[in-house]
Amino acid sequence: MAVTQLPPMALSAVSDDGGATQGILRRQALRESAARTYARALPIVPVRARGMTIEGADGRRYLDCLSGAGALALGHNHPVVLEAIRAVLDSEAPLQVLDLATPVKDAFTDELFATLPPGLAAGARVQFCGPAGTDAVEAALTLVRIATGRDGLLAFSGAYHGMTAGALAASGGASAAGVTRLPFPYGYRCPFGVGGERGAELSARWAEKLLDDPKGGAPDPAGMILEPVQGEGGVIPAPDGWLRRMREITEARSIPLIADEVQTGVGRTGAFWAVDHSGTVPDVMVLSKAIGGGLPLAVVVYREELDVWPPGAHAGTFRGDQLAMAAGTATLAYVRVNHLAQRAAVVGRRMLERLRRFAAGRPQIGEVRGRGLMIGLELVAPEAGPTAEAGAIAEAGVGAEAGQAGSAARVGLAAALGPVAYADWEGAPGGTSPYGESTIEEAPDEVTPCEGAWLTGTEGGGARGTLSEDARQVLGGGAPYPGVTRTAAPPADPALAAAVQQECLRRGLIVELGGRHDAVIRLLPPLTITDEQTEAVLDRLADALDAAIRTSGTRSRSGELPTAAGPFAPPFAGNRH
Repeated sequence: MAVTQLPPMALSAVSDDGGATQGILRRQALRESAARTYARALPIVPVRARGMTIEGADGRRYLDCLSGAGALALGHNHPVVLEAIRAVLDSEAPLQVLDLATPVKDAFTDELFATLPPGLAAGARVQFCGPAGTDAVEAALTLVRIATGRDGLLAFSGAYHGMTAGALAASGGASAAGVTRLPFPYGYRCPFGVGGERGAELSARWAEKLLDDPKGGAPDPAGMILEPVQGEGGVIPAPDGWLRRMREITEARSIPLIADEVQTGVGRTGAFWAVDHSGTVPDVMVLSKAIGGGLPLAVVVYREELDVWPPGAHAGTFRGDQLAMAAGTATLAYVRVNHLAQRAAVVGRRMLERLRRFAAGRPQIGEVRGRGLMIGLELVAPEAGPTAEAGAIAEAGVGAEAGQAGSAARVGLAAALGPVAYADWEGAPGGTSPYGESTIEEAPDEVTPCEGAWLTGTEGGGARGTLSEDARQVLGGGAPYPGVTRTAAPPADPALAAAVQQECLRRGLIVELGGRHDAVIRLLPPLTITDEQTEAVLDRLADALDAAIRTSGTRSRSGELPTAAGPFAPPFAGNRH
């Protein structure tokens, strides 16, 4: 495969012993807003970058698994991107043209449409927006409200769609009139206490019943907006079958389906667009980040029948950035021609497999999950133990709802176990189901080491934990499990996650944090990551995790947000500018 191998970077002429770095950081702290985010956790001053490598002003080099929050599909300063930018500059073409037609814009639109799901591309329209994902979300919401004449919106718990008013209102954690928040299928912390395929099925059923209930209280929805993989929410892939159900539910009720592919697009998840995994064709796609090749660009692509808004219904001064369009065209073409989405799937699978083996003897790693090169490790405080309520779920009749004869206790235990055995939706164990085909075979009584320790009373070590005899009897349909059922995974450990991030930085690795409590270590390497770099990332991350876990043994953790945090923080802030 013709993935460009970049030459080594020469040493920077501005390297110093750290004095200049500290001076720049001090001036930043004095002059920049208190709302800055990444700069607080990553006190570095990048001066050069190429591919996956960043060099700081102090001469230190880092492997970048942040990639501009996923905006750099080809890494930093890829030759094809630089060549495209130089070609526009050398041509003396206008750099900014509002929404006028140009050859550069025409070429970008051609390449973009060539990558779209065929069912959408055939009759699609594109709206160029202000150069940020959040503005494209605003445009999508305006579009569907005008087209349907309705004002309500269906969104999901844990979502992140941006920091402007409408996008923030649709994000998890926000309170907004007119937005009906539905449960996202988060297997590790299932809102229904069952996890797995059943949790996804209940999530879909909840949405369907609510929409059909005349007393359900949901305002008439102009659209449903979702992320195929929740990124800032903690790297939570939506099951393919669940996405298809959302498409069926919305299509049957003439509700436009909006797929927010700002971070998941352009090969990131192992398909060019994350909706391609499920074969789902949304009515609207919101695109940004990688489509600009590292420069600011955002668009909304939608079905032509929705194109009923008047001129100027959504506009922006910088929607005609020619450099971004040229860089975007080069990036889209390079990813397509060189099959980088397929490579992301292969490399991502290899990374997940190794990380899961590493996690097997470390109960502080609650779950390893992801899709393609969008990977997350949720860190937990296992010594805090599971949340326990005696017989609560069984008494609530969940067993009858699940349709398992005589299984109230089994469902109670399933809730107690939370996410059993598997960690992501690409490979749910046990054959084929409406929620996708299994690619991983595991014994039905296997659980994570952390869960095994809770159930057997042993430390989570070795390959994998197994259920105690009592638990196995219940899973086999025996007598009700006496006493306690687990209704939640162990509490998140944001302090441990922050410590891991700092240990990574000391070892020359840049990672991001995400999730409900910033307790998920996120990996977003460029799609051009080499095999050697992949191993280096995994080695450094494993070493950082072990170092932080050793240190964490001397302190008490509650899983709460640090007390220094303010009384309110926008959900998953700082990712979209």
